[in-house]
Order: sequence, then C-alpha cells, then structure tokens
Amino acid sequence: MLGIKNLQPTDIALILETADRFKEVINRPIKKVPSLRDITIANVFFENSTRTRLSFELAERRLSADVLNFAAAQSSVKKGETLLDTVNNILAMKVDMIVIRHASPGVPHFLSQRINAAIVNAGDGTHEHPTQALLDAYSIKEKLGRIQGVKVAIIGDISHSRVALSNIYALQKLGAEVMVCGPKTLLPKHIDTLGVKVETDVRKALAWCDVANVLRIQLERQQGKYFPSLREYTLYFGINKALLDELDKEIVIMHPGPINRGIELSSDVADSHHSIILQQVENGVAVRMAVLYLLAEKLNPLQKLS
Repeated sequence: MLGIKNLQPTDIALILETADRFKEVINRPIKKVPSLRDITIANVFFENSTRTRLSFELAERRLSADVLNFAAAQSSVKKGETLLDTVNNILAMKVDMIVIRHASPGVPHFLSQRINAAIVNAGDGTHEHPTQALLDAYSIKEKLGRIQGVKVAIIGDISHSRVALSNIYALQKLGAEVMVCGPKTLLPKHIDTLGVKVETDVRKALAWCDVANVLRIQLERQQGKYFPSLREYTLYFGINKALLDELDKEIVIMHPGPINRGIELSSDVADSHHSIILQQVENGVAVRMAVLYLLAEKLNPLQKLS
C-alpha cells in the first residue's frame, strides 16, 4: 500500500467493503479477532505522529498481530545509521510488514524495491497518505450513503499536504467531483491538470460542495512565508458557524487532524452537528485493519477473517 495513485477503483472498493466488516468487529464487546496472530508488524515512524501511529497500532492489536514500535528520535538513526540499514535490521528480527512514515517523499517506494516485506505508507513527506484518503472516503460513504457524484472541497494548505493528493486520487476514482480551495500561494502550480476545480474564495467553495475537508496550515513543512499572518489567513479562509449559517444547505465538515482551533476551523464548527471528525478517527481503525488484513492475506493466502 504505497499510494492511491496506482490503485484501481475495484481495489478501493474491496478495502472499503472489508472495512465494513471490521467496523462491526470494533463495535463488539470483544473487539479482537485472531486474523493476524502469526504476523509481526513494525511501525517505523521517522516523523512525529499521534493519530496515525495509534490508529495503526490499535488496528494491528485488534487483529492479534505482534507489534514493534520504532521512533527515530530514540534510535540508532541519531548515530548515523542509514534508513536501509535500520529497516534491514528490523526485518532481521523476522518482521513481516512495515508501516512507515517519513518526511521524504518516495521512501516507501524506495524500500519496496529493496526489501522483502509488505509495506504500508503512513505518509511520505508532501506526497501521499493513502490510508487517510481511504478512511475519508469511507467516512463520506458512511455519512451520505454514496461517493459517486458527491462534491468535495479540500480547503487549506494544498501545496504541503499529502492528504490532499491522496484524497484527490481516491475520490475521483470513486466518482466524486473535487475542488481545491486556498490562497494562491498554497495551491500547487498546474493543480488543475489533476482534473480538479480550483477556487480561491472559501464562500464559493462552501456554496458549491456537499463535503468540506479542511486542512491545517503545515508551518513545519513551509520553507518561506506564504501569507501575511495566521490572523489574516483565518479572516479569509477560516471556517466558522457564521459562514455555515449563510449557506442554504447542510454540508459535512471533515478534518484529518490535528485541528488548529480558531485558525482553519472555529470550535463551534469542529464540535457541531456538521462535523464527522471523530467518526473519521473511529473509521481509521477499521480501514487500517482492512488494509493490513488484505496485505497479510497476500503473505498468507490461508489467513481468514474470524
């Protein structure tokens, strides 16, 4: 699972259908199945993460996998060890699957050509974040009953977001219409070549869409100044209750987290009936269980969902 770009719509549909089954599992009194009891998974995170790392770890434990957690800050990487040596040393401990997050785009693809293990991309730089896009698609389908024909506006820091690109690929493959909206300085050049609508007025984007997937300003990835101040960004692109009240329809609000409250979203929107942010978090576990299960099935075709 390196990215959404090369998946077929049937692949995505299979993952979402499998996630339905695991959504039932995680809502049982006993939330665990033995499906991956013979599989060892290493979570190799070279970037800070809370939601994604915990979501993967919980998904793995719900599937009864053996779990190893690696954090670069406490590792031999600090002593100069290379990425490939680090991963090969982990694999030498008989690990079957690697879940990796790295600040450099393409790292999961690089490893896939050099190691003999299943790989899940948990985010590579500003490139892709496939499981986030899958859980977002799943959450839209759960809320609205469909994805085909749904209008989704992705609003915020598009240039520095791996979530935006994966969402564009996934939603378009499933038949949704996609718009990106943000300051011109935070919209990639030639973004329109991906077949998305482009808007710089947040009011027009909200009036157009059925779903607004709001992204945070990723200051940690920005190398320069893309707008005068956070206050000015909030003034022109922040979404608050007054903006939603102006609309003549109900829209769904999503956010991949973490939320910068009072900047891209006000609290009265993030906590409102419009928001499915916490449902996204819950669905993330089911979707990641589905991805891990399907990859493990390739490693061991006899593995069965229990």
